[in-house]
Amino acid sequence: MPVASASAAALRSSSGRHCGAGSGPSGGSRFLMMQRRDVVTKGIALTACSSLLASSNGGADAQAALERLPFKADGYSFWTWRGRRIHYVEQGSGQPIVLIHGFGASAFHWRYNIPELAKKYKVYAVDLLGFGWSEKALVEYDATIWMEQVSDFLREVVQSPSVLVGNSLGGFTTLFAATEVPELVRGIVLLNSAGQFGDPNAPPKVDEAEEEASALTRLVVKPIKVAFQKVVLGLLFWQAKQPARVEKVLKSVYKDPSNVDDYLITSITAPTADPNAGEVYYRLMSRFVANQTQYTLDKLLGKLSCPLLLLWGDLDPWVGPAKAAQIHKFYANSTVVNLQAGHCPHDEAPEQVNAALLQWLGSLEEETGDKPAEPSLQAV
Repeated sequence: MPVASASAAALRSSSGRHCGAGSGPSGGSRFLMMQRRDVVTKGIALTACSSLLASSNGGADAQAALERLPFKADGYSFWTWRGRRIHYVEQGSGQPIVLIHGFGASAFHWRYNIPELAKKYKVYAVDLLGFGWSEKALVEYDATIWMEQVSDFLREVVQSPSVLVGNSLGGFTTLFAATEVPELVRGIVLLNSAGQFGDPNAPPKVDEAEEEASALTRLVVKPIKVAFQKVVLGLLFWQAKQPARVEKVLKSVYKDPSNVDDYLITSITAPTADPNAGEVYYRLMSRFVANQTQYTLDKLLGKLSCPLLLLWGDLDPWVGPAKAAQIHKFYANSTVVNLQAGHCPHDEAPEQVNAALLQWLGSLEEETGDKPAEPSLQAV
């Protein structure tokens, strides 16, 4: 089977730093850092492009050689957070990296990234509350709950400043956590992140309390609305969890569907067997998805103070390259690697994502002085 052939088709990096007062370099130090960043970003481009050539010359062999995280029906490790069971995978040793999946996925979505990254780093992949092998808690789901979960995971489990890596919803959660606990985050990586920039022309949102003020709304309209939503979303959930439907959706967002296999489909459908899964889906769709305007990307990026890498699948039908360009323009201390892949480049094109990510992590270590600088511009 042909491997996913995502390439670093374009690389745009900024040498600026978006930090608080007193944190940025000056004079000769700034010039040296700009030179070093220029070398590093060119190295990322070279590594990813070299990986593309390797894929196109021997794709099937490369994919067969790529180590995959073994699937475990009972999960790996569990951590108790606020009385809830949270599933996570832990492998390797060294500086910590925390991987955060997207909507409907789990730690198993990082199956081709964990083993490779663990050769050099301590890697954690955590299931967000309500997803994967984590508990299907009947709580109010909003953006803050996952931010708080990841923040506490860093404090209680990892216990060391980490690099956070997130895809889709996990990308938004990664960004949110990094702004709330900056002392625990060394850098962040967003892969086709969820979230929207604020619209200055949008009409002010009507307060929910005002909306429910009248007795008619509270006693008649709202109960009917909730009942209707539950019926509709219940039908949608039943349809969404069918393996054939999952496969169809995945193939619509993977440019190369080679990795849409039984492992991936099972990792998504198995958690839906939980008795609470349908109610969790209803709460997610009716409340969280419908109320994302409070925490916009511009507000979060305005508070961010660490290096940012954007690994972006340009062929994503949901979150195209324009968003990556907008984030890069807004936040100076960022690097963009554009990949010819869809919404989940880490799973569709793991060789290229792993290579670009390792290159950037190496540059981060050199910049922060975590270890002596090493030559790192060779093809991986």
